[in-house]
Amino acid sequence: MSVAGGCRCGAVRYTLALDRMPKTYACHCRDCQTSSGSAFAQQAPVAEAALAVSGPVTIYEQQVDDRVSRQRFCSVCHCRVFNTNTARPGVAIIRAGTFDESDRLDVVAHIWTSRKQAWITIPAGVPQWERGAEAAAFAAIFSGERG
Repeated sequence: MSVAGGCRCGAVRYTLALDRMPKTYACHCRDCQTSSGSAFAQQAPVAEAALAVSGPVTIYEQQVDDRVSRQRFCSVCHCRVFNTNTARPGVAIIRAGTFDESDRLDVVAHIWTSRKQAWITIPAGVPQWERGAEAAAFAAIFSGERG
């Protein structure tokens, strides 16, 4: 089985070599609010090696301190599809709304809750961090372990 998705216009398509939908997290930081034009960004961290992309992709590179974030957009409709970051080698962060079956995704963690909108209620028992998550605990959530 594979999981598929793509941009708004269909020019960029991707598949993930996965046997089920990936877990996602919601980031409530101001950057994610601004770039998504919404209250938060829902994203899925996946192994970059599992990702196959076709179509015209434009890369926007941003240097932040000692790391580089590379955002991938459709060159036609300018939809942001995924990004990588030198702080997390081998990991691609897929924009959840680009999955063909995005309605089947589960949000299993929330980060930057200190910036979340007041009307958002996070369900009891879902891990959350006021700022960024501790790397080991966050990785454990996405690997299926408890952290």
